Amino acid sequence: MKNLVYIIIGVIVLLIGVRWFMQQSAAKEAFDKHEALIKETNECLEMAEWNCAEKNVRALLKESPDDQNLQLHLAGILYEQERYEDCIAYVQSRKFNHADLDYLKQKSEALIREMDELKIERSMHFRVEFEGRPARKDIMEALAVLEVAYDSLCHLFDFHPENKMHLVLYESSQYQGVGPRPEWVGAVFDGKLRIPVNVMAYREIYRPMFFHELTHAFIRAMTRYHVPLWVNEGIAQVIDASRTGMQRPEGGAPSIGALTTPFVNENNTGAAVKLYWYSQAMVERLLARNASLVHFRDFIQNMRTLGDEPALQKFYGVTTQQLLDEVR
Repeated sequence: MKNLVYIIIGVIVLLIGVRWFMQQSAAKEAFDKHEALIKETNECLEMAEWNCAEKNVRALLKESPDDQNLQLHLAGILYEQERYEDCIAYVQSRKFNHADLDYLKQKSEALIREMDELKIERSMHFRVEFEGRPARKDIMEALAVLEVAYDSLCHLFDFHPENKMHLVLYESSQYQGVGPRPEWVGAVFDGKLRIPVNVMAYREIYRPMFFHELTHAFIRAMTRYHVPLWVNEGIAQVIDASRTGMQRPEGGAPSIGALTTPFVNENNTGAAVKLYWYSQAMVERLLARNASLVHFRDFIQNMRTLGDEPALQKFYGVTTQQLLDEVR
């Protein structure tokens, strides 16, 4: 009888142990599945694969519906997919306030207005939106120059952007993009290349301008924004070559802080010229160490995971401060 009791107790303990093991295994499986989903989502975001990113973020939101970071990501994904009405509706349905949500809503509303009001021409890799009645030859010339610049940059960086790119040729300030800017700013890239239509009368101006702004578009596609301002502006100037050979501006060098703050925040034209000159000179010093733009592409793409300074050290053996000191 006593042996039977021991056997029963043993069976119960065994069953409890098996159940505990199965629960632990299920919990580990669920955890591993969750971690794999997060990893895949980050990879989709890094590669700008928006359909994959949306599917995964929505799956993660089912697990954590109140996660504000995930909600911000989903709003941004809808915007990147050019689903502007969906983006606005999603932002308006959120139960919290955030500056990024306000920006996405404002930008989406502006872009919806643009699509309703502006005329459109297309080429293989570009969509040109324009207002007024610019000469058709100017529009076709813009597309031709952009296609040449696109092919050149694809070759230089050994990189092909996934999505079609947009150019806005504007007359009135309402189409120059969201937010104020100083008078010295002639063109801008804010997800679209925005160029005043009147520059199309001056080939020597608009050709380097197109190359400059399109370089920003490529850098964005390669890095998803994670690149210091001096690197972004410096390489764009190296590519457009419009300032190559300019003498060093008078006065002291800008600080690293100034070189990593958006240049459009600088209202003084002289100070802005200095920021651009030093940015180009610093990137030229990088290319003097290794002239390959494929190497440069690998460098900027590794900044997100390595960090800015470690990436500089790994790919060029130098720090930002050392570069700045070299060009003073």
